[in-house]
Amino acid sequence: MIDKRVKNAKEAIEGIQDGMTLMLGGFGLCGIPENSINALVDSDVKDVTCISNNAGVDDFGLGLLLQKRQIKKMISSYVGENAEFERQMLSGELEVELTPQGTLAEKCRAAQAGIPAFYTPAGYGTEIAEGKEVKDFDGKPHILEHAYKADFSIVKAWKGDHVGNLIFKGSARNFNHPMAGAAAITIAEVEELVEPGELDPNEIHIPGIMVQRIFQGENFEKRIEQRTVRTKE
Repeated sequence: MIDKRVKNAKEAIEGIQDGMTLMLGGFGLCGIPENSINALVDSDVKDVTCISNNAGVDDFGLGLLLQKRQIKKMISSYVGENAEFERQMLSGELEVELTPQGTLAEKCRAAQAGIPAFYTPAGYGTEIAEGKEVKDFDGKPHILEHAYKADFSIVKAWKGDHVGNLIFKGSARNFNHPMAGAAAITIAEVEELVEPGELDPNEIHIPGIMVQRIFQGENFEKRIEQRTVRTKE
């Protein structure tokens, strides 16, 4: 049994260097690896390419890396909550590759499963399809998309054990699940780290073989992008 525990986020991100490609899980601000992102900010690593559904907000999540100009390129689906992202994109400071959300998830899952490429109808007839191979299936055009290649995948889970088995909770499962095991090295940040055997095998979403490093995070803020409440009558 291999114990994959590391002490903290700083130790977990060791080996991440300038110019690398990183996958970061989460949906909006839900389920993002907060501790690992903060460690990346403190590390001053730069010129990284980040694959993430969102780009955080101005003062939280990946927005912190954008503030320090540590990100060279963002590969994302939705980036509408980050004014600094918009400024850097429009000024040409930041390379941006916008990808349909389902395609983004599948490019991660394909990498996780060892599938090099797949065809999808999403994006055909738009700028997304420019320069890509097109084939017809049942009379419908599909474009060829290649699986992502990343150096590190950083995911956040609800519970995990020492050997890397992971359980996600609610919407935090989005993008964390397909990104686990989709890079050369997967780092798992968990809210609760337990002994092997404590997790119900029937509830495990990601087996430990897909995870190389795991640690228990702390002080999770779990922010909400836009809080909408009903006014009292």
